[in-house]
Amino acid sequence: MLINEIEEAQRLVKTDAYQMSIGEIVTMYDNKEITIDPEFQRLFRWEIGQKSKLIESLLLGIPLPSIFVFEKIDGTWELIDGLQRVSTILEFMGRLREGEELRTPSVLDATKYLPSLHNAVWEVSDRISDVAESDQSPLDKSLQLAIRRSRIAVEILKRPSDDQTKYDLFQRLNAGGTQANPQELRNCVVLMINSEYYRHIKGAAEQSVFQTVLAVNDDQREKQRHMELAMRFLAHVEVPYDGRLDVEEYIDESSVTLAQKGNGIDDVSLINRTFSLLHEVAAGDALRRFENGRYTGRVGLVGLEVIAVGVANNLVAIEALGDQPARDFIKDKIKTFWQQPEVTSFTSPGLRGTVRIQRTVPFGKMWFAP
Repeated sequence: MLINEIEEAQRLVKTDAYQMSIGEIVTMYDNKEITIDPEFQRLFRWEIGQKSKLIESLLLGIPLPSIFVFEKIDGTWELIDGLQRVSTILEFMGRLREGEELRTPSVLDATKYLPSLHNAVWEVSDRISDVAESDQSPLDKSLQLAIRRSRIAVEILKRPSDDQTKYDLFQRLNAGGTQANPQELRNCVVLMINSEYYRHIKGAAEQSVFQTVLAVNDDQREKQRHMELAMRFLAHVEVPYDGRLDVEEYIDESSVTLAQKGNGIDDVSLINRTFSLLHEVAAGDALRRFENGRYTGRVGLVGLEVIAVGVANNLVAIEALGDQPARDFIKDKIKTFWQQPEVTSFTSPGLRGTVRIQRTVPFGKMWFAP
């Protein structure tokens, strides 16, 4: 069985590999033969120190890790791993586009081995506003040529590899690094599939009502926790869970499914209506434990999975009660939920997430049915 699964999966992946010069990659980018989604550039952003060390590596002849591209149906390439490296080089050269505009070229910092990289630029430019032209230190033409001639391995995921394989590869290649957490990777996968859907969900997740109910703070926002909770919420409402996948893999797969469906307007409506009701009922306390006559503790996944998902699964019937009766119904259900004996089976120490969501989500759907 396992051998058959391996053989079947291997048939989905067709690869090739080239050694290419940096100059060739830059030319392909200029000719729009290799694409980088500009929204990836906003999700993944190196600091100037990291950029400087990359250029230092090229000047010292230190090999760079391979980049991975996906061959599209028209023969052009889509970059799926190596974004920071390629973007850094293009930006330093003054060739990186954001939309139809060129981004401001970067100015490097001194590095351990090359302190003279302080204020180094590809060439003097009046587009660089934070360093005067007189203080810019342009690279010698011989060093520019050395960078252009530097070679990098390009691994190509070719057709007939399917789109799902591309998304899987992107996550696997990036998951071991420190640049992105699991939700940042999901964001990029959703962007690959359906950028309009991503923007819809991002807008809903950034609303104050949503973030108040889920108690999302500034640090969590920086780490994309609000997007993670939005995708978890939608996954539990719309994508059945059979218990076979790890929870994180289930959220990964669900994110792909949701983006492919592309019901952005409907999903935003579901988020807005559900969390507006919860906010009206108890604001930031709506998903917190209620005991001894008061709300206590932090907002956790049990609250999301039982209360928010339970309300969403019964939203039409709850709204049909009328405004005030709907709020009263939800308030009563929230308070009495935490007293139910089943709650201990949702929160017991060591409980695996795979087991928990098979208990919480069905219970919430039943509990919030009018």
